[in-house]
Amino acid sequence: MMLCKLSLKNIKKSIKDYAIYFFTLILGVAIFYVFNALDSQTVMMDVSKSTKDLIKFMMTMLSSVSVFVSFVLGFLIIYASRFLMKRRNKEFGIYLTLGMSRRKISLILFFETLLIGFLSLIVGLGLGVILSQLMSLVVANMFEANLTKFAFIFSKSAFFKTIIYFSIMYLIVMIFNTFMVSRCKLIDLLNAAKKTETQKLKNPYLCIIVFLFAVILLGRAYYIVTHDFLTLQEFSNVMKPIIMGVVATFLIFWSLSGLIIKFMSSLKSFYYKDLNSFTLRQFSSKVNTTVFGSTIICLMLFITICLLSSCLTIKNSMNANIKKLTPADAMFTVNMNMDRYYDNYRNYGYNDSQIKNSKYSVKEMFELFNFDITSYFKDYIEVNSYATSDLTFNHTLGSKLDSIRTQFPFLNYDTFEMIMKISDYNKVAKFYGTHEYSLNDDEYIIVADFKSMVNIRNIALENGETINLFGHNLKPKYNGCQDGFLEMSSQHINTGIILVADSVIDEDYQFENYFIGNYKTSDKNKIMEIENNINELSKDPKTSEYLLPSGSTKLAIKEATVGLSAMVTFIGLYLGIIFLISSAAILGLKELSESSDNKERFIVLRKIGVDEKMLDKALFRQIGIFFMLPLILAIIHSIFGIVFALQVLEVFGTEEILPSIIMTVIFIIFIYGGYFLITYNCSRNIIKEKY
Repeated sequence: MMLCKLSLKNIKKSIKDYAIYFFTLILGVAIFYVFNALDSQTVMMDVSKSTKDLIKFMMTMLSSVSVFVSFVLGFLIIYASRFLMKRRNKEFGIYLTLGMSRRKISLILFFETLLIGFLSLIVGLGLGVILSQLMSLVVANMFEANLTKFAFIFSKSAFFKTIIYFSIMYLIVMIFNTFMVSRCKLIDLLNAAKKTETQKLKNPYLCIIVFLFAVILLGRAYYIVTHDFLTLQEFSNVMKPIIMGVVATFLIFWSLSGLIIKFMSSLKSFYYKDLNSFTLRQFSSKVNTTVFGSTIICLMLFITICLLSSCLTIKNSMNANIKKLTPADAMFTVNMNMDRYYDNYRNYGYNDSQIKNSKYSVKEMFELFNFDITSYFKDYIEVNSYATSDLTFNHTLGSKLDSIRTQFPFLNYDTFEMIMKISDYNKVAKFYGTHEYSLNDDEYIIVADFKSMVNIRNIALENGETINLFGHNLKPKYNGCQDGFLEMSSQHINTGIILVADSVIDEDYQFENYFIGNYKTSDKNKIMEIENNINELSKDPKTSEYLLPSGSTKLAIKEATVGLSAMVTFIGLYLGIIFLISSAAILGLKELSESSDNKERFIVLRKIGVDEKMLDKALFRQIGIFFMLPLILAIIHSIFGIVFALQVLEVFGTEEILPSIIMTVIFIIFIYGGYFLITYNCSRNIIKEKY
C-alpha cells in the first residue's frame, strides 16, 4: 500500500515530465480503437452485399496494419520509459542510499506504469469511443449508407483488442524497467545529472566534403525517381534510389554539426548576438549525438507526408473520376470476328464455338439468351471499334519507334490499336457530354487520357508521323493527343483510340461492339435487380457456345471505387498519423531529456545576468530548430517523393493533389506543432525548477 501511495505521489510530482508520455498514450489508444472499430460501425449501415464484402476485406487489411502499429507504439512507449528513467536517476539513487531494495524500486515503477497505463486506457478509450462516432459518419458518407438507422455504437471487439494490445505493451515496459533498475549502479545514479554525453568536434572541412557528397548523392536519387520512372518497375531498381536517399540523409545530419558551427561562427554579428552562440552550440551538440535518431525521424516524416498526400489524392481523385468517367448507367461489350485472331483468343481460354459464333452485336447476343436488354433503357447507343494487325502501336510511332523503344523498353509495341469511326466516337461523345471532333478523309486523331501514354504518343505526333490504314495514308490532324475516352471506369485507362473518317474503315475488321445506355429507373434497388438478372445469364448453358457480353455499370464501378478508396484512405491515415505522432513524440522526449541535462547551464546563465525573456527565446529557438530541421529535409524529400507518387497514381488522376497536400499540412501543424508547443512548455518548466 505504501509503495502504491509513493507511486501516486511521484506521478503527481512529475506530471510535467509525464505530459508528452501521457498525451502520446492517450492518442495512441484512441486512434487504435477508432480504426479497429470501423467494422462495428457498419452495423447501422444499409449497404449492398458487395459493399459489405469490401468493408470486410478493408477490416482484414486494417487488422494486419494494427499489428505493425502496435510494434511502432510499443517501441515508442519503451523509448519514453527510457527518458523517464533517466530523468529520475538521482531519485532512484536516493532510494538506494536510504536502504530501499531494487525489488521495491521495481515495484514502484510497476505501480507507476500500471497507473499511467490504466489512466491512459480509460481516457484514450473514452476519446476513441467519441471519435469513432464521428468516424462512423465519415464511413457512412463514403459508402453512401442510409443514416436513418444511425445509433451510438460501442465496439466490444475493438475495446478488448485495444486493451489486450496495450496491456502487452505495458507488460514489456514493466519488464524493461525492472531490467534497467537491476543494472543500475548507485554511483552512476547519484552522478547522472553531472554527466554529459561525450562531444567529439568534427573537422569542419571534412563536414563540408561529406555534406557536398550527400547533396550530390541525394540529387542523383531525386533524378532517378523523377526521370527514370519506367526503369523502377523492377524491385532492385526501386531499392537503389531508396538506399541512396537513406545514406544521403544520414550523411547530411552527420555533417551538419560541424558545418553549422563553421558557417555561423563566421557571421560575427549574428553569432555573438543575444544567446545565438549558446543556442547554436547546444543545437550542434544535439545533432552530433542524435545523427541516427534524426535520420529515422526525418524518414518517418517523409513517409508520413507521402502517405497522407497520396492516399487523400487517391480518394479525392477517384471520387471525382466517378462523376467524370461514368457518364452513363451501363456499358456492355462483346468481341466480334474473333476467328480472324483465332490463336490469340484461344490463349485467353475461349473455345472454338465461342470464337466461331462471334458474329453478333451486344443486343443480338442478349437476344440469343432470350433477354431483351433494350427494355430496361430509356436511351442507348451502339458503336463499333476496329483492329488490324497492320496497325499496331509500333506502326503509329513511325520513325520515332527506335528512340522510344530505347527509352521505354518495358512497353508492348505489338498490341493492336483501337480504331473508331469519327461518327461513332462523336455519337459516344454526345451521349457522354464530352468534346466532339471533326477531321478530313486523309487525317487521323488520337484521343487518350492516360498521361504516360499521352506523353509517349505526343513524341510521334509532334513529328507528324503518318499511318497506313486499309490502304489509306493518314496524317495527324493535331500535334498531340486529344482528351477523351470510350470505356467507363474510375480511372484514366484510355491509352489511345485512333479516330478516322468513316470512309476509311473496312467493316470486315470490326473488333468489338459497344452498347451504352441509361436505365429507365433511378431507384438503386431496381437497378441492382436488373444487374442481378443480367449476371444470372452466366449460368445459362448457351455460354459454352456463345460469348456473353461483358458489362461495366456505374453502380458496380462506384461500389468498387468507394471500397478501394476507403481502404487506401483509412490505411494511409492510420499509418500516417501513427508515424507523425511517433516522430513528434520521440523529438519531444529527446528535448525534455536535453532540457533536464542542461538545467544547470541555464542556471549559470541566470547567475551572469541573462533575463528570463532572453532565456525563453533561446529555448524556443533551440527546440524550434531541432523540430524543424528533420521536417524541412523531409519536406524536400517529399517534393520528389510526391512527384514519383503522381506518376504511379496518374491512372487515378492527380488533379486533386493540392487539397490533399493542404490537408496533410493541417495534420502536421495540428499534431507536430502541438507536440512542439507541449515540449517547449514542459522544457521551460524544467529549466525553471529550483536547483
